[in-house]
Amino acid sequence: MKISMPATAMFSKFKSSAPAQTPIETNPIGQFFEIGKQIASAGPELVWRIHDAYRKSDGKECSVFLFEKRCAEKLHKPKRKETVTEILRSSVRQLERFRHPKILQVLHPIEECAETLAFASEPVFASLANVLTFFQEQNANTGTPTTGGSNQQPPTRSPHAREYHFLDIEYKYGILQITEALSFLHYTGHVLHRNVCPASILVTKKGTWKLAGLEFTERVNDVDGVEPVPCQPWTSRLSKMAQPNLDYTAPETQNQSMCSILSDMFSLGMVICAIFNQGRPLIQAGNSTSTYLKQLELLEDQVHNILPRIPIPLQEATVRLLSKDTRQRPTAQLLSLIKYFSDPAVHALQFLDVINMKDPSQKSHFYRNTLKEALPYIPKKLWYQHVWPSLQQEMRTQEVLAAVLQPVLFLIQESTLEEYESIILPSFRNVFSTPKTVQASVTLLENLHLILEKTPRDDFRTEVLPMLYNAFESNTIQVQSAALVAVTNVSEYLDEAAIRRMILPKTKVIYEKNQSDMKIVSNVLSCVERTLDRLDKGQIIDEVLPLLSDIRLSDPQIILRVVNIYRLMLSDKKYGLSVNLMATKVMPSLLPQTVNPSLNLEQFTILLEVLQDMLDQIDRNQRNKLKLDNLSLPSPERHRPLRHQYSSDNMHVPPFNIPNLRIEQRKTSSAEDMARKNSAGGWWFGASPSSPDSNFLRVVNAFPNRRLSDNTLMTPKIRIAPSCASSPGGTPGGGLPIRRHSSIGPQERRGSTVNLSPPTLARSMIGGSMPNTSSSVPFLLSSSMQSIRSRRPSVVLGGSQGSGLLQQLGSGMVRLTSSHQPANGRVFTSSTVRKCPSLNITFS
Repeated sequence: MKISMPATAMFSKFKSSAPAQTPIETNPIGQFFEIGKQIASAGPELVWRIHDAYRKSDGKECSVFLFEKRCAEKLHKPKRKETVTEILRSSVRQLERFRHPKILQVLHPIEECAETLAFASEPVFASLANVLTFFQEQNANTGTPTTGGSNQQPPTRSPHAREYHFLDIEYKYGILQITEALSFLHYTGHVLHRNVCPASILVTKKGTWKLAGLEFTERVNDVDGVEPVPCQPWTSRLSKMAQPNLDYTAPETQNQSMCSILSDMFSLGMVICAIFNQGRPLIQAGNSTSTYLKQLELLEDQVHNILPRIPIPLQEATVRLLSKDTRQRPTAQLLSLIKYFSDPAVHALQFLDVINMKDPSQKSHFYRNTLKEALPYIPKKLWYQHVWPSLQQEMRTQEVLAAVLQPVLFLIQESTLEEYESIILPSFRNVFSTPKTVQASVTLLENLHLILEKTPRDDFRTEVLPMLYNAFESNTIQVQSAALVAVTNVSEYLDEAAIRRMILPKTKVIYEKNQSDMKIVSNVLSCVERTLDRLDKGQIIDEVLPLLSDIRLSDPQIILRVVNIYRLMLSDKKYGLSVNLMATKVMPSLLPQTVNPSLNLEQFTILLEVLQDMLDQIDRNQRNKLKLDNLSLPSPERHRPLRHQYSSDNMHVPPFNIPNLRIEQRKTSSAEDMARKNSAGGWWFGASPSSPDSNFLRVVNAFPNRRLSDNTLMTPKIRIAPSCASSPGGTPGGGLPIRRHSSIGPQERRGSTVNLSPPTLARSMIGGSMPNTSSSVPFLLSSSMQSIRSRRPSVVLGGSQGSGLLQQLGSGMVRLTSSHQPANGRVFTSSTVRKCPSLNITFS
């Protein structure tokens, strides 16, 4: 049987079984934010609970501050709850009023309900009090009183805060942040903070320190903030939540109920000491004014004890900040100028905090120069905590993308693979596919190798390669050139199919359109050189070699790149650079560059080495080929080169030059030419066994109408200069006898002529060739003649004194004493004609 239940009863049943709402869920701020767990606490007595949150409208990360009013319900006086609530409510309004990069930024105004107050701010990691709670934790463990409120558990660090450790640069940068925030409040807002303590300082997720806790601000003199104004000292009659922290209160505020901007500087000095004292303040009053006054008397000694832990450049400023005499304390403006804060890395981090207030040109200059130079000095912890969030946001802006890529590429290069894939790549992946400016595309392509070292293969194929191929199709020369550079740098990441089908054809197209651009040509050659080993032989011969031959070789860098490609081809036969191509295509284009005046010594040496290597390969190839050809010849022909090599004709003897001789050439007569053609050749070279006289008779019988002088076959004329009186066979008066030749006029005279026609004389006497003597021949030395006389027996044939010289030149001389009557009727004189048949030398 089915029993029906009234709807109201069913609803009430569901309602009663539903879990009770948490305080954060009851606040209206939940309509705007997705609120997570609590991560930190801040404010007076740490009454603000800080939660992670995301804005529903755009998913922006933020933090939600929540105050539960029930925390003040246990106060003894009823009005204290309202007092605390109003103080906290007004502090949020003050934060909204004083907007400054060094003051906590409010993203959503305060929302209130019966149980809670809440507002949203920029993402917060923890308060400084959460990070510096080492001393409070020790007190909680030993059971000693803590500074927490009576309604709260002893303050403990959140899991993040437990793992957080400040670096030296973070202290430096954080203290400077708070100093500048106070400077803004003092000189622009004209107010005092009055509660500068670790609970009022918040560390954002970017690692910056922000000043908050404006619950107790006091108006100061607009003209001179140093002028004291009345204020309420700390008293036990009011709730601790409704008063500044006594441990960090300035002496004049507690003793004289007066305060000024210098009172905030004392509180800042106490914060500095607590930072370098493991979170312990120098004054630990325990909310007791009497204890405060007692410890205040010992403050100077406490400062000197803690001083060695403080950085040396900050020690003097700390001593002056904690001086009881307000005139000794520096203002916030002066404190920010000390040497301790003069750090380029700190200044770069400061600029990042206000980067949104700068114009694109200022941003570009900062990212391209200042930040890139400062990054090596910024710890890696701050790269991802402070720098990367700003870069991540700026990468969405096309105007500054090219400049932002400079520090981004540095981070990619220095990051680990895990850091890159988990932190950088998720945001950087969008850069590949989004439209980019020319400069951004060039920067990205030229540094593509740095990206591919860390990028997974899947992302490389889907994101990077399409961008690279599209760059080849760009209409901008700069992008095309950068694409060539990218291929040169990432060739090992490309497969052979992509290089052969995509890269090489596109590279040739770029070259054909920009042949006059030396930078493009140089990049084309670099691309070809890096991808050469991925091409097949056919592509190299059909596409690469014609490309190299077509390049105009004028610039030394172009020449060197072409030579390097040829050098690479010479290293392996797989590239297809044959001997024929070297001799007919390559070397003819390179040889003129050996006299190119633009080449320096190193470039010339490289060029010459490649040419020499080509010549060596041609030499080896041709020699081997010719040797094989010789082996295939018949036996007699095969040994002919060997016989020729060892014949006496090829023997070289030291030249023998006869002094005082001048050799002249004369034209041979027609008779000599005919005789040379008709003869068998043996008699002309003196090889016939017949006598010399019979040779001349044969000529006379063959040519009866010729003169005797024409029948005498004369080669070069050797004129013997007149010898001195001491020469053998010489006369004091002159040289050899002179007669009138029948073929010249009566007024002409000529000396004796020596004809050396047989080549055997030249080879035997002067090493195979007739010496080329000058027109002015020195006199014949007696020592030379003595040498000739001693080597060859002389034959006395009679005649004049000058015949003694001829007797020494040949032993086979004969005298022709009879006159010869030629057919034309002309008669020779009675002068003697002497011949050397063995040497075929005639003297007339």
